[in-house]
Amino acid sequence: MGEVPLSHPRYNSLMGRELLTEAATDGLLADSALIAHGRGEAYDYLLGEATCESARAAIKQSALVMKHAKRCVISVNGNAVALAAADLIRCAAVLQCPIEINIYYRTPERMTALNSRLEKMRNEVSEGGAPTGWNGDWQTAVANVTILGIHPDSKIPNLEGPRANCCSDGILNADVIFVPLEDGDRCEALMKMGKKMIVVDLNPLSRTAKKATVTIVDELMRMAPILLSDLINEISNAPPEWDNKANLDDSLAVMLSQLGK
Repeated sequence: MGEVPLSHPRYNSLMGRELLTEAATDGLLADSALIAHGRGEAYDYLLGEATCESARAAIKQSALVMKHAKRCVISVNGNAVALAAADLIRCAAVLQCPIEINIYYRTPERMTALNSRLEKMRNEVSEGGAPTGWNGDWQTAVANVTILGIHPDSKIPNLEGPRANCCSDGILNADVIFVPLEDGDRCEALMKMGKKMIVVDLNPLSRTAKKATVTIVDELMRMAPILLSDLINEISNAPPEWDNKANLDDSLAVMLSQLGK
């Protein structure tokens, strides 16, 4: 990673690729994970590899929903852990909510590897100091972040396959679920349970993006620090009612505008 200068115009993208390559070597990812990431990068090119105004509004709305949740949970897969584990743990510490691992290609080896990586990152986040704006005992807040998923005790109704496995202290009884890099089937099943789904999806045309309560059309590594800041700080000028379809249309308009440049 040190071989790429910070001045490189695509530094963040190259670092993301490197993190995923290392995670694949460490057994955290399914074989198709790099393909999924590459598909997302194609949409990010159309965003100009920047957080657009519609994404910024969605991040702000997401922070509001998560802060007002009765029981929030952050659900992660292998790619999310590889790319943004530290910031997601920081968000969970601020919210005092659990993180639950949920993957489609579930094996004991992958679940153990992901759980171990999150536990390691939790220790590093605790020792790394509190984020800007935080007031309180940061080490205790981070230590209180429970990592779930390795021992599921429940199932999501009307969903087949290994992603139906979940934890009653996490996904099953949560009212708000933040899910970077979600799949449409699970999003739809959880929405039918009456849960509010906040997703990060670079494709505004995907079923996940269209079904979710709030969709952040942005790159995960780029938006996670912004979400963290919004969770810590007071938010003003938020829309009284959220129109997710209108926000998706705005994101798509940004992509289409890039085609003419």
